[in-house]
Amino acid sequence: MTPRPEHRGAGPRVAVIGSGSWGTTFGKILADGGAQVVMWARRPELAHEIAEAKRNSQYLPGINLPRSMTATPHLSEAIDGATQIYLSIPSQTARENLKALRALVAHSDVPIVSLMKGVEKRTGLRMSQVIEQELQCDPDRIAVASGPNLALEIAREQPTAAVISSMSLETAEDVARRARNRYFRSFVNTDVIGTEFGGVLKNLIAVAIGIVDGVGYGENTKASIITRGLVEMTDFAVAQGAHPETLQGLAGLGDLIATCQSPLSRNNTAGRLLGQGYRFDDVVKQMNQTAEGLASVAPILQLAKQAGVSMPIVEQVKRVLDGTMNPREIAPHLTTDDDTPQGERTEYGQAGSGGALRRAVERTLDQFRHGGRRAPGDRS
Repeated sequence: MTPRPEHRGAGPRVAVIGSGSWGTTFGKILADGGAQVVMWARRPELAHEIAEAKRNSQYLPGINLPRSMTATPHLSEAIDGATQIYLSIPSQTARENLKALRALVAHSDVPIVSLMKGVEKRTGLRMSQVIEQELQCDPDRIAVASGPNLALEIAREQPTAAVISSMSLETAEDVARRARNRYFRSFVNTDVIGTEFGGVLKNLIAVAIGIVDGVGYGENTKASIITRGLVEMTDFAVAQGAHPETLQGLAGLGDLIATCQSPLSRNNTAGRLLGQGYRFDDVVKQMNQTAEGLASVAPILQLAKQAGVSMPIVEQVKRVLDGTMNPREIAPHLTTDDDTPQGERTEYGQAGSGGALRRAVERTLDQFRHGGRRAPGDRS
């Protein structure tokens, strides 16, 4: 596939595969940054609405899309001439969609960017690994995007930031230059493992927060679970090969805060329904969009077991999902095996000596104070 020559004055052509709330929002980010964006929508009527009305009323009600965005239900048409390809499809159906994409990108070297936040239930693989397998492409071409990115807020052009990560710093920087505009800033790092797992793990903690919200517990309980949840996230990710600093930045703590505190979060909403007494199957039926955290609980716990990492909060979420635990019993004081006093620590840093948790909070506050200065490993 050879990139199509651009018309004089037009920006580079990019493709976004998937037209849900996040895919459409990211298409808007790219278009507002100067790109000519072609969305792929599975349903022809949605493609027509985006292309002609410049709206996506089902997923982004009330949002006007840029004139430089269009859409098609034909995958080959979407990626024809694209200089970058962004993937925003549910993690559990990623392989099926990627198989259809493989032949279309076989002779291309354009960057493939994952906007997905999940792990494959059957294999426990991260989305970049699934992309590498199914597209049979050089991992240096693959990038992932993560951060405190609630779609509707960004579609309303409320300022935020994200991390673009790739094994190739050149690829990460190439994507970051495209994925930025006056309300969206992209940083870069090469810690793909940490960036992806940050986006996955925060969903699980957000489900827990939703559960306690649904039960009716207050801010103390939620703050305790968020804090101890960050410890679980860091221990797990580092055991998989991530850098602890990544979990202290936008892809970790930043995304965790946004997802846990907002009613716009699908995972928070799913947890709240569970806390109100709905069964798992009923929650899935009520959700208009995919809550990736629900499908990621089991594979994450399997990976944690293999690595010898304790994740008591996520274990409790699983028990609630399975119907073997009353949602009212999910609380921090139940996340230890016995009553022996324990230090507030993570496997990779002592809180009393400047450990991961305190450093994470300090770095996030610094990012807000100084307009998004990078966490270690995050470069703008």
